[in-house]
Amino acid sequence: MYKIAVLGDRDSIYGFAALGLDTYPVKDDQDAAKLLKSLADGQYAVIYITEALQAKLEVEIDRYRTAKLPAIIPIPGVSGNTGKGMLSVKKSVEQAVGSDIIFNNN
Repeated sequence: MYKIAVLGDRDSIYGFAALGLDTYPVKDDQDAAKLLKSLADGQYAVIYITEALQAKLEVEIDRYRTAKLPAIIPIPGVSGNTGKGMLSVKKSVEQAVGSDIIFNNN
């Protein structure tokens, strides 16, 4: 059975453990990239990642964009919503559907 992981700074992901999700607090960008690779190549079907960390690991995340698993989903951190998460979802929907059905900006 697949699992769900959450990556990001400790303060942003702390509460997800109460929901039964596996949390992985990261401090160093290089360690975060290695951890993302190990989680993505393992038993996780969904990996939530804070928007701040997503911005730093964009190259690594792009490797999994066309893969069926895992789905890497950006979430806001404690510093707030940067909009990168919604932009990422919009990009994925446009790729799948062929047009912008979220914001209707053809």
